[in-house]
Amino acid sequence: MTISYQSTGTPRAYLAGFPSVAVEASTQDKPLPRGAYPPPRREVIPPHPQQAIRALTHDFPSEICGWGAHPEYEIHLITKTHGSFIAGDHVGTFAPGHVSLMGPNLPHDWVSDLPDGQVAVDRDAVIQFTDEWVRECMRIIPELIEIDEVLTQSTRGLVFSGATAWRAAETILDVTRTHGAEQMAHLFKLLSLFARSPREDRAVVASEWLGRPTDGNSLNAVEAGLSYIFENLTGDIRLATAAKMAYMSEPTFSKYFKSATGMTFSAMVKKLRIAHARRLLDSTQEPIAQVAAHSGYHNMANFNRQFLAEVGTTPTSYRKLETSQKPPPELFSLGLRAPLDGGGQPT
Repeated sequence: MTISYQSTGTPRAYLAGFPSVAVEASTQDKPLPRGAYPPPRREVIPPHPQQAIRALTHDFPSEICGWGAHPEYEIHLITKTHGSFIAGDHVGTFAPGHVSLMGPNLPHDWVSDLPDGQVAVDRDAVIQFTDEWVRECMRIIPELIEIDEVLTQSTRGLVFSGATAWRAAETILDVTRTHGAEQMAHLFKLLSLFARSPREDRAVVASEWLGRPTDGNSLNAVEAGLSYIFENLTGDIRLATAAKMAYMSEPTFSKYFKSATGMTFSAMVKKLRIAHARRLLDSTQEPIAQVAAHSGYHNMANFNRQFLAEVGTTPTSYRKLETSQKPPPELFSLGLRAPLDGGGQPT
């Protein structure tokens, strides 16, 4: 199985049950090159003089996909494909129906597992708006004060689940399909849904003490490091090569990468590789040794040890479990979980 790692995409229809919507083969004569993954960057979202928000759907891969951060809030829906997502110092997995709210300047990315040459049409639905705009709306419309808590929590990344996610998915698509006052009505309905969601339907994923990459050196280290990891996840990955791509010494690269992501370079590689191995175990009948090799592990003892540490069970035992018995994605994402109330240290 050849996997091409690129970044994010969204939905438009078929949300009732999220059936397996086939990704489409590329119409290009040649398959997409492995280097097609756009380098992470700081995203600049130009304001529209006649629109208060930005709402769109886009394919994956797409030139607007990639690891980055921007000053706007972003409501994000995935409708097709499976993969890994990064929000600050959190690494988790996603499937169709993944709904999240990313706060201003929180680095984020959704990385799909796609065979070379395939495109997931309208994989992502995205809504973006500024803090200045939504705060002014709250000032003029006092009833909107109820959304203040989720806006604050979103600065560390919010992922919704359960009935909230299902209802939000349909409403997100309503926002992307409408205009004018009707579009605003759908957006405020969506924000109210988030605000009134039960605590068990929302999870804050990034640590509040996360050092965000605001300086050039940190941003450069993460851009080079993540781009290199995504393009070589199933192959040989070396810290020295990542540092060279960032034009830094290894110690300097390591310092800036950890300050920006909250984890070491090797820990990021391990978490993404184990998440990929888990998806292979779920979706294929490949022998365990082949799963290990396709996940970048060529020593079975090391693969079993790392998988056990991340997931809490061995690859063989994991494959035998019923779906309902398998550990949820959060158990093999970042080890530190942030509390919803914002107080104290992450647990």
